[in-house]
Amino acid sequence: MKKILIVDDRSEVRELVEVTLEVENYQILQADSAEKALEIARREKPDLILMDIMMPGGMDGLEATRILKEDPENKNCPVIMLTAKGQEYDRTEGKKAGADGYFIKPFSPLDLLRKVEEILGE
Repeated sequence: MKKILIVDDRSEVRELVEVTLEVENYQILQADSAEKALEIARREKPDLILMDIMMPGGMDGLEATRILKEDPENKNCPVIMLTAKGQEYDRTEGKKAGADGYFIKPFSPLDLLRKVEEILGE
């Protein structure tokens, strides 16, 4: 069973994504901050990370993605940005950080599921 880490400070977003992905029998991990995401990623080695950009605290999703992509144990884990920031500049920053995909909130759960399956090769 593939593991997917959902990182978002809003519980309702995490729950929507979890419900969307659970129907395909993915194991879901959740983090409500970038710092917790790094901790969980290092411990659990997810197959995919869905990362919000804007989160409270000292670190945002872009910084967390950069750190993950520099970590030898997590650098090959795909990261999809899942964010309300939809300007071209934001997409460019996501790519620079190492993101493998970019979804703008609100998003279609079905489109997200298709992207997850595409990235995981299913």
